[in-house]
Amino acid sequence: MSDNVITEENNSTAPEKTKRSKEDILEIIIAIFLGITALATAWASWIGSLHGGNMSTNYTKSNNLAADGNARWNEASQSLMQDMQVWNLISDYQVEILYASSTGDEDKMSENAYKIKFICCDNLTEKMAEKIGYSFEFEAEEIIDWVMNEPLATTSPFSDEEFVNSYYDDARAVIAESEAILAEGQADNQKGDTFNLVTVIYSVVLFMLGIVGTFRRLPNRFIVTYVAIAGFLFATIYMFTIPFPTGFNFLGYFGG
Repeated sequence: MSDNVITEENNSTAPEKTKRSKEDILEIIIAIFLGITALATAWASWIGSLHGGNMSTNYTKSNNLAADGNARWNEASQSLMQDMQVWNLISDYQVEILYASSTGDEDKMSENAYKIKFICCDNLTEKMAEKIGYSFEFEAEEIIDWVMNEPLATTSPFSDEEFVNSYYDDARAVIAESEAILAEGQADNQKGDTFNLVTVIYSVVLFMLGIVGTFRRLPNRFIVTYVAIAGFLFATIYMFTIPFPTGFNFLGYFGG
């Protein structure tokens, strides 16, 4: 009789010990993943904030460069208008030289050649002088020869579209740099939003791990735990597909 009682007691305690053993394992798993997920959440939040900082910096740089580029564009337009006015004056005196040459009035030719010399000395840019084949070392006789025999002298430099566009090369370069930095800022914004999404997924994982204990049946606890772990793995893999912020150096925060 007593032997039968002992056997029944042993049979009833064996499943209980097995159940407790599984519960212990589950609790250990949950504790580990709670800690890992909390650290991963903090990491994702930090990296996301760094992307946000880069975004703000790039937007500021882009705005400053855009303002500088627009200022250079306006300056180029003013330079272009000024050079056009200088060219119009030069053209008028060139016409006078050609007319005086046809009438044999050498004094008139010299007079207009000197006018061209002084106008070019004070107002002609080196770029435009090169375009029209003019030298600042020219004397009156050389200017007359330049007008009479140099095809570039009587050809408007502003008929060349490439020459006109060259006035805006510097402004275009600055504006292009501004657009490139703006694109970097937009990319940082997108990456930061993605890290925020990863943080949300980690928060859901933490929530699921936190409510495991409310389920009475052990299989239900394991199901919730498996789903939480799957969510953690998905978020972690997804996070590592996102590039780190530009110039990121973890050791740099510790003086490394």
